Amino acid sequence: MIFLNVDKKIKTIKKQLHNSFDVADRIVEVGEVKVGFIYLKSFTDNLIFSSAIYEPISNFHGKLDFETIKQLIQANDTKEIEEKDVLNNILKGAVVVFLSSSTKMLAVDIQKFTTRTPTEPPTSPVIQGPREGFTEDIKTNIGLLRKRFYSADLVLKNLSVGRKTKTTIVIAYLDSVVSKKVVKEVEKRIKSIDIDGVVDSYYLMPYLISRPNSLFKQVGNTEKPDIVSAKLLEGRVAILVDNSPMVLTVPFVLLEELQNPNDYYTNYIYASLLRFVRLIGVFLALLGPGIYIALQLYHYNVLPIKYLITIADSTQQIPFTPFIEILFISLLFQILYEVSLRLPSYLGLATSVVGALILGDTGVKAGLISPPAVIVVAIAKIALYTIPEQSAQITVLQFFFLLIGASVGLLGIIGGSIYLIAYLNSLENYHTPYLAPFSPFILKDNKDGLIRTTLSNMKERPYSFNNQNHRRQK
Repeated sequence: MIFLNVDKKIKTIKKQLHNSFDVADRIVEVGEVKVGFIYLKSFTDNLIFSSAIYEPISNFHGKLDFETIKQLIQANDTKEIEEKDVLNNILKGAVVVFLSSSTKMLAVDIQKFTTRTPTEPPTSPVIQGPREGFTEDIKTNIGLLRKRFYSADLVLKNLSVGRKTKTTIVIAYLDSVVSKKVVKEVEKRIKSIDIDGVVDSYYLMPYLISRPNSLFKQVGNTEKPDIVSAKLLEGRVAILVDNSPMVLTVPFVLLEELQNPNDYYTNYIYASLLRFVRLIGVFLALLGPGIYIALQLYHYNVLPIKYLITIADSTQQIPFTPFIEILFISLLFQILYEVSLRLPSYLGLATSVVGALILGDTGVKAGLISPPAVIVVAIAKIALYTIPEQSAQITVLQFFFLLIGASVGLLGIIGGSIYLIAYLNSLENYHTPYLAPFSPFILKDNKDGLIRTTLSNMKERPYSFNNQNHRRQK
């Protein structure tokens, strides 16, 4: 008995796919049975299709039925699908097989994508330690995680987001360590996303954070599998997004920005020193220009007399007010930075270096800007990249404190700093305080705070995260 018109079925599916040029189909007759194949040429490995699917079926002699086809196909990932799943499987790179003597259908996954080889990511270079980085292929990324966890405790949950893109998203965590409340909240937030498409992991960030309108980063992100593995061991949740090398992690605390992958592959005393250097760099980047303006305008009497004379000599011919001068230099540095980002690498470096030298030197000689102001802004802009992940936020706050310093002086900067700390202290994401382990102060977690101890002394997982199991080692 004939159940399905193969020719008509193929025409219907091709019409649903708008007869796109990469839609391929084949029909073969085996005895009295017609077998239809439909797939996307751009996704499918044509060699495997011919050798593992088409040839075994077309060369078969005998009575062909659905069970026989399942046995003939020489591919591992074969599953029976329903009518409603046909398009979704084709669009994900599967070959859909159906025959005229049955209403059942098969999907054979033989997709083939051009993927990038895991290399050292440009955002997290290390002197020592693993140099592998995530790629744009989610299967490769899952493999890089699996390679570090030969344990059934690693859980990977698959979700799909985007009405048009149907992007694959994987939630990863360690079942015996992570807080189930955090996992449920992450799942709930991802499932509630109703958007037409997700093309990168950053599209998920506004949906994963508690305060979408906040300036501050509230979700961790990295391209390195070893960092994600370390965070999973601490009891966090990782979110992998297909077509993106950036893996998101929650909960996130501000302390993470003062830490660096190199810290864990070098001497712990040296790593602690570097963290203090980064903290000083943040202070200089955030408050340096504002304090310079405040001292010059309102509190010049606290400056040493020799330095005050130097500033007076260098600024007396400047046609701008100190505030306009600092603002102009900061804007100039920001323009050079934007230019260096958008030009090709061999031109960007030359442009930024030559531009800064020539414009700075010429500006000073022309009497438009003063040497002290150039030095202050240059130090602030260089210090900005001691924690590059927060450079955007610090740049905005830099202008904020610059404005306060010019308007109110040091009292305003102190008040603004208190308000900033109070605001950061109010942030909380996934039941974790943003300033942990300093506020609230958790003594055990400070073994990997500003001062890092040896790994052998870190016997417990961070108490900042509400984990099930805090014991890391005996």
